[in-house]
Amino acid sequence: MLPVTFFDFNGVLVNDEVVHFETFREVVASLGVTLSEHDYLHRYLGFDDAGAFRAILEDAGQRPTAEQIATLIEAKRPLYMTRARAHLPTFPGAAELVKRRAAAGPALVVSGALRDEVELGLEVLGVRSSIQHIVAAEDTTVCKPDPEGYLLAIRYLAERGQEEAARRALVIEDSLAGVEAAKAAGLPCIGVTHTYSQQELGGSGADAIVTSLESIDDAFVAALFQRLYG
Repeated sequence: MLPVTFFDFNGVLVNDEVVHFETFREVVASLGVTLSEHDYLHRYLGFDDAGAFRAILEDAGQRPTAEQIATLIEAKRPLYMTRARAHLPTFPGAAELVKRRAAAGPALVVSGALRDEVELGLEVLGVRSSIQHIVAAEDTTVCKPDPEGYLLAIRYLAERGQEEAARRALVIEDSLAGVEAAKAAGLPCIGVTHTYSQQELGGSGADAIVTSLESIDDAFVAALFQRLYG
């Protein structure tokens, strides 16, 4: 079996990409930059806040400094939290899957989202107590598709005597950058078609692809383990 699970957050457990788009758009508008939903979904989704702001501004011909990026992140934070507290959509089966996987072994979140955003989403889902550890944007120096976040999650469990299981942790991702990060860390990855197509996720290296979280039951995970590891 694959007892350890690393969950991505945005686009996997919570359906908040529209919330992120609206807050990014509002913040960069103050700099004279127009952000379309198409560009956000096809160009910047999958970045953490720092990476997204940097890419948006560079594509607009600007040269943002590290200090400016930090200021923009802090400007976006309360806008996201206000919208998310008012209405934060979650995906069908998300809470049940987290609880089921946590019963099998350690369940962690590895996300490019800010920690307070992840904490809020887990509280909304009612699964905060099921998540052993969170690797958030504040913990990493680079965003996905770099594997740093997943390597930090492996290190966290290795320091607690669970390195062998951690190196076979099941990753659940929705973005192409996320799948690439998981595979770069040497981890098995299920792609869920909440954001990208089956063909796109397969092209990024997903080991299995599902259309909903409700498809990921114990039998599905066992079959994936058997196929990958015999």
